[in-house]
Amino acid sequence: MNFSDLHDDTEDVHHPPHERLAAAKRSTWVSVVVNVVLSALQITVGVFAKSQALIADGIHSLSDLVSDFVVLLAGHHASKDADQDHPYGHQRYETAASLVLGVLLLAVGVGMLWSAVEKLQSPDAIPKVHVLALWVAGAALLSKELLFRYMLAVAKRVKSSMLVANAWHARSDAASSLVVGVGIVGNLAGFPLLDPIAALMVGVMVAKMGWGFGWEALHDLMDRAVDEEEVAAIHQTLLGTPGVMGVHDVRTRKMGDMIVVDAHLEIDANLTIEAGHDIAVEARDRVLQRHRVLNLMTHLDPWKRPDRDHDAVGGVA
Repeated sequence: MNFSDLHDDTEDVHHPPHERLAAAKRSTWVSVVVNVVLSALQITVGVFAKSQALIADGIHSLSDLVSDFVVLLAGHHASKDADQDHPYGHQRYETAASLVLGVLLLAVGVGMLWSAVEKLQSPDAIPKVHVLALWVAGAALLSKELLFRYMLAVAKRVKSSMLVANAWHARSDAASSLVVGVGIVGNLAGFPLLDPIAALMVGVMVAKMGWGFGWEALHDLMDRAVDEEEVAAIHQTLLGTPGVMGVHDVRTRKMGDMIVVDAHLEIDANLTIEAGHDIAVEARDRVLQRHRVLNLMTHLDPWKRPDRDHDAVGGVA
């Protein structure tokens, strides 16, 4: 999982809510179609071929359907305009969706672990897997990897952490299908324990991914700041505004995939209030145009020119 994909560049392109919603819907419906086909195929063939690992992978694909609809629901609400009760908008619906995805994955992973452990306690009862299961696992691996690459490309284009989370969910499916394939090969080669062991490994991978998503979203809901690199870029944009003599106390907090910023701007103390206000407005416009900033609140501090005569006496001038 790599959320740094959201800010590869120092200056981010702003995407309107309707464009982000359209991209989320399009990519998520592609995921829905793929997961419906795969889950039905994996579970059906898994039962027929007597492969617990393939059934576990099918359940994993089935859980993706639930997460896909969570993404669609969150994307719909996150695109709503600000209102009296939500003056900063509804972007945190996306963060909440990521948290739900994390909890869902964690629960599914724990269930897989429980089932696999029970199976390993009775090794003599583990049946030999039919070769058809291997072909289905291979097809699932290819489909999920292609789905991951498509969804991640869309997520990076519109700068959506919620879509990044859903894309990496698809990548976790691809990894689990690879493990399932290895377990099936081992079972066919005469090592029946490898099939439930593969199911166990899938459970660990899914649970770990769920914990990661949930932990990240929980921090974002607690007003976590963005990384130092992005703060430095915003600081530089403010400092580059004509009339801004200095910048300090730049504070950020995440609002979904957007950022709310507070900053102190140092303005020439001899300027009028109106002139200082115009400089602050220009600084705000620059930041909103160049970065994924939802709102910038500025505080103006007076900046006084150095006393040249005093400096000359001190030997500095």
